[in-house]
Amino acid sequence: MRRAVTVAASVLDQAASSLTNIAVLVIAARASSADGFAAFSMVYITFTVLLGLNMAFVGQSVVLEKGEDDAVGAAARSAVTFTALASAAGGLLLISGGALTGGTTGRAFLALGLVLPVVLVQDGLRYAFSALRRPDRALAADTLRLACAVPALLLQPYGTSPGSLVLVWGLSALPAVLLGLALLRPSVRNRPGDPRRHLRKGHLGRRFVVEFAVGNAASQLAVLGLGLFAAPLAVGALRGASTLFGPLNVLFTSVNAFGPPLLGRAGSRRATVRAAAALGGVLAVLAAGWAAVLYALPDRVGRQLLGDTWQSAASLLPATGSQYAVMAAGTCALVSLRVLSPRATLSVQVVFSLLAVALMLGGYLLGGAAGAAWGLAAGSALKAAAAWARVARRRPERHDPQAEGQRSAAPLS
Repeated sequence: MRRAVTVAASVLDQAASSLTNIAVLVIAARASSADGFAAFSMVYITFTVLLGLNMAFVGQSVVLEKGEDDAVGAAARSAVTFTALASAAGGLLLISGGALTGGTTGRAFLALGLVLPVVLVQDGLRYAFSALRRPDRALAADTLRLACAVPALLLQPYGTSPGSLVLVWGLSALPAVLLGLALLRPSVRNRPGDPRRHLRKGHLGRRFVVEFAVGNAASQLAVLGLGLFAAPLAVGALRGASTLFGPLNVLFTSVNAFGPPLLGRAGSRRATVRAAAALGGVLAVLAAGWAAVLYALPDRVGRQLLGDTWQSAASLLPATGSQYAVMAAGTCALVSLRVLSPRATLSVQVVFSLLAVALMLGGYLLGGAAGAAWGLAAGSALKAAAAWARVARRRPERHDPQAEGQRSAAPLS
């Protein structure tokens, strides 16, 4: 029962976080002029990249923490402290760059620099609570974040400057940060952290940053490739089809963020692999079922969702549904692999992320948008097969806590 509650809280927390991000963009678009929203979007994309880097370098390493409560508490405290210090340094750079740039966009980046420590620490607390096996506390903080951000942005009149929107969005996270820190305090009190552990040689976050960078670069390369070789309709169709699978993205992100601590406590290697395989099977069935529901939607409902893009996106649903089904298996394989051998995921991510881009472009040349979608599905299938093959022949790694500055025998994806 306790494990079921933990899983439910983890999924709901990710849903609250994702809903906040979606709501912020929708409300900002409604409150801005076209030029203003363009500037806001540039700032938000920058924040998203910084958020991903922090998640990879700090978040994914702390959720792999395993050991006594004192050790995990110290690691959680170190992670939050490092995030605060690093985001303050990054904020100063953004403030300087925004001041030098000037204009609407420059002021928006300056505003991001001012609120960056607030928004990154707020997100970083989620991973600290995951390591401490208290996703319910992360859910409480993220729910408060959603409850504060949406009304604060809705109160902004049309034509509000991008810089003001960024400030309102960032400062609305303060109540969630204060609540998160108050909920974290009992678990880290009298457990001194050492933020320098994240800078030591062998820190796993470095590998995870490379994985994030490769995956992010691969997706950007895919967009560039489609921009060069494909018609705008093909790009819109692919993006529209993937947008319809947003609920699956929430589940996959939850598995990545909160799966490792749960799998790491499964016991033996065999139990870990079995649990990951069972989870992958459940998610694959959900993905296939969701694809079937979307495929059966009447056209009028589909048009309400995607407008004119629905017709072209609907034709890609079989391919995109297949892609998400194999992505479910691949995600759980990578999570399992990180639990057993965290250094083994980098090569899989690099090789098969780039291969997926090549298959997508090749598929488009052979079969248009549908060919591109099936190319992405094939790339995801190959990555999943490679990850499970690596799991089958890997044994758990032994880590030196002194060398890595942490005890990480239970990784993530």
